Amino acid sequence: MASVAGRGRAPLDTAVVQGFYDRMRAVASAAYGAIERDRADDSERPFAATACGRLVGSLDAAGLRALGMWAHHWCMRFYDDDTRVGVRLVGEIAARPGLGWTADEVRWLLDRSHEAGPAAGHRFTLPLAAAAELPSGALPEDVPVVGTPPADWRRLRAG
Repeated sequence: MASVAGRGRAPLDTAVVQGFYDRMRAVASAAYGAIERDRADDSERPFAATACGRLVGSLDAAGLRALGMWAHHWCMRFYDDDTRVGVRLVGEIAARPGLGWTADEVRWLLDRSHEAGPAAGHRFTLPLAAAAELPSGALPEDVPVVGTPPADWRRLRAG
């Protein structure tokens, strides 16, 4: 865990990162089960009618942030596998405004995205949506909320 908290020039506090993992662990079992049920079903149903959609509908804003962080982390780790269901889940959460993202959560998401590399084309979907909710100046520099992340993205996440 220290290695996760220590990436970048100004790492997130270890206790903060542990709190993220604790919150994600609380939704992980339900999230994984929903993803697997939806993957096995492989239908084009509306999101609300899927297992992931029902899970999203059952959570408050804090639970949705934890679910988004878990799903984002899962997709970044397994981006070379079949992550279509997970990517859809991340996109649905990213499209929900007003979840109350914090600067630390956004920095953590950016770190995971940066490490995934360009093969994961969806890697900035959730971090950019979450960053758009932060007040100006909450991150070290204003983060672009549309378009391709800048070449110096690593500096932006370093805080």
